[in-house]
Amino acid sequence: MSVLTRMYRGETRFDFVGIARKTLIASTALVVLSVILLLVKPLNLSIDFTGGVIITVENHEDADIGEVRAALGEIGEGDARVQLTGEGFILIQTEALDAQAQDELIATVADVTGAAVEDITIDAVGPTFGAEVTRAAIEALVVFLLFVVVFIAWRFEWKMALTALAALFHDLIITGGIFAAFGISVTPATVIALLTILGYSLYDTVVVFDKVTENVDEMHDRYNYTEIVNKSMNQVLMRSINTSMTSLIPVGSLLFVGSFIFGATSLLEFAIALFIGIGIGTYSSIFVATPLLAMWKETEEEWITNRKRAERRRSGGGEPRYAKKKAVAVADETLEKVESAPSKADSGSTGAAGATARAPRKRKKRR
Repeated sequence: MSVLTRMYRGETRFDFVGIARKTLIASTALVVLSVILLLVKPLNLSIDFTGGVIITVENHEDADIGEVRAALGEIGEGDARVQLTGEGFILIQTEALDAQAQDELIATVADVTGAAVEDITIDAVGPTFGAEVTRAAIEALVVFLLFVVVFIAWRFEWKMALTALAALFHDLIITGGIFAAFGISVTPATVIALLTILGYSLYDTVVVFDKVTENVDEMHDRYNYTEIVNKSMNQVLMRSINTSMTSLIPVGSLLFVGSFIFGATSLLEFAIALFIGIGIGTYSSIFVATPLLAMWKETEEEWITNRKRAERRRSGGGEPRYAKKKAVAVADETLEKVESAPSKADSGSTGAAGATARAPRKRKKRR
């Protein structure tokens, strides 16, 4: 029987908790690296969060980034963010400007790129609006996480809620680190995608937790918690893989076909966040949340006692293997002696020394 067939039937025996130490070390290293990246190279927040001005202009003069920065420096905008696109356009992002400064910026950009002023696209967002968007995004994330903790603690138990929360933070931080490393712009669409992938990751984790709870009720007296968790994860492994693949395929099509082939760049940040988050969410539900739960539960007095009782039961009451063999041999020898000993019915014909037994004396009746 192939591995895929056994996975579909839930008959595999992968030791997920056994390799948890290695996977958790790898996850911790990724989280630490992501935090360092976020500190050293902050997220590329769009003007929807920071407020500012974005200018999009066609580069008729094929000016490079150095020439554009030099021209902007002459008007006091040398810190502006300049980006060349593959379609022959230049994107320039600055802080919020007043009307006079915007007109001066547009004239400078038109001069260095050779574009007409009326062909330059400008998007301006005030700092107040950007602060409101940032606050709304943070509030949405906090409310989501609180709801997650309350729901899982009510439906299962508080330890499951905390391990699920740890997996969610794991997904958020690593996704943020990837965005920081590659300088991907964070837009409101990205925030929507992050909330979506957190919900997806939570769904996958809850599926595993539900199977663990079901198996705990059925196998509590026969297995320890680690064995129950491993069995549960093997039973739902193919379901998690199928769910991930059916999600990654359309998102991958949206990312590679829509954004890179057809040039739908407005969907790029959304698709990237979804693609990264779904992959990391699947990993964390299998290799972070549930193994953490198993390691935590094994420290409880109830499961320590249960593990010892299960080990004694499997070893035949806790006796050494040689003692069991010796006891069986003694019992067989005793049974053989009992079966070969003469019965009372035969004791009348032969005595203890092999002599013939004397016939009983007849008593005379007295008159």
